[in-house]
Amino acid sequence: VQLQASGGGLVQPGGSPRLSCVVSGSIFDINRMGWYRQAPGKQRELVAAFTSTGSTNYADSVKGRFTISGDNAKNTVYLQMNTLKPEDTAVYYCNNILLLSRGKGDWGQGTLVTVSS
Repeated sequence: VQLQASGGGLVQPGGSPRLSCVVSGSIFDINRMGWYRQAPGKQRELVAAFTSTGSTNYADSVKGRFTISGDNAKNTVYLQMNTLKPEDTAVYYCNNILLLSRGKGDWGQGTLVTVSS
């Protein structure tokens, strides 16, 4: 498995879980990594990403609530999620954005986050 996300589960509104994604060394590049999510009945969307310069970008829907970080030594990227809302319910995946843009790479196992009281 090249991409293994974990840390999801049932979370109450307002909760703050942290997702982790262990990435195979062959595709891990911290400045190319991003977190995506796919809600039921919707297309997969990019919600957080590192840029090639090492800064970060976020979708407007999560800006100020989610934080992407990474650990080069562990080939792992994290997504700290704060102040969760029911509309954040989705399967969350990480991936190498550059590889995807070139039509390469597969989607690994995502982790389901369900926000509900």
